[in-house]
Amino acid sequence: MSNSVIHAFFLGRAAAQAINRQLEDALTNALSELGKFDAEQRERLRQFTEQVIENANRDAGAEADSTRSNTASNTASNKGKTGSKPADLQAMIDELRAEIASLRTELKNYRKQS
Repeated sequence: MSNSVIHAFFLGRAAAQAINRQLEDALTNALSELGKFDAEQRERLRQFTEQVIENANRDAGAEADSTRSNTASNTASNKGKTGSKPADLQAMIDELRAEIASLRTELKNYRKQS
């Protein structure tokens, strides 16, 4: 009888070790998959952020180009006028100040969103 008790003990111990190894492998695999998923999500977020910033910079550049062309056309049309140059100059300065204020506001809003 003592032989069967010893045999049962070793059988139980071997089963516990086998179960322990399988649990360890399953946990290791699960943590590995979680790490891979986390790394993939971080990479996707980084790419998305870069794309958004690139689009914002492109849009801001296009807006700045259109503002420059409008200012240049206003300046060209004001140069062609004679007579009230000081008023035209003051009007142009006022328009530029308004544009600068508008751009500052847009920049503040962009910084708040970032």
